Amino acid sequence: MQLLLAEDELDLARAIEVILTKQGYLVDVVHDGEDAYQYAQLSQYDGIILDIMMPKLSGIEVLTKLRATGSQVPILLLTAKSAVDDRIEGLDAGADDYLTKPFNMGELLARVRAMTRRKAVFVVDVITFGDISLDKQLRQLSTRDSDVKLANKEFQILEILMENPRRIFSAEQLLEKIWGLDSDVETNSIWVHISNLRKKLQGLHSNVKIIATRGAGYSLEEHHD
Repeated sequence: MQLLLAEDELDLARAIEVILTKQGYLVDVVHDGEDAYQYAQLSQYDGIILDIMMPKLSGIEVLTKLRATGSQVPILLLTAKSAVDDRIEGLDAGADDYLTKPFNMGELLARVRAMTRRKAVFVVDVITFGDISLDKQLRQLSTRDSDVKLANKEFQILEILMENPRRIFSAEQLLEKIWGLDSDVETNSIWVHISNLRKKLQGLHSNVKIIATRGAGYSLEEHHD
């Protein structure tokens, strides 16, 4: 499952990221409300953890904007405030749950499990485009006649492209979304994984291709020869 964590306290954000990653979650981390909203618009997350007090946009503002677009992604609010009115404001704005700082990491994990279980009731973990299907649980790419397992980074790249077909993503955007804002991984790593994905799509005899647009980036397109 893929989560978005928006927390401006860097040490706390890192601690939460480590705990969630050890539990098998894929975690994107941002440190202000504007980035949180942009990331939430770009990907279909299984859950979002939002700190209320953030620069640029507050967690409540991000939550309100997302719900206004029709987004139903489960959202857990983190707040240093314990006043009842603050909790009511968050829930009225569309939050699924809240957790008051300081909190126990075990409780955070329990809250995350609870909100993602609620989403799993109605969310299908298979996405399709053209003649291919991607099983998020198995990390398996399939056509009608064959299938292939994907490595972790290959899966994350293809998931982004399949959830946003025909949309161009630069190598820098993919790198930031998958490895994080502070990663020192080079952009040629994206090219290597794209190359591997192209070979797997070709091996499946799919009519879906990853197209490189010079100076812009990569997009997923359906081609009929």
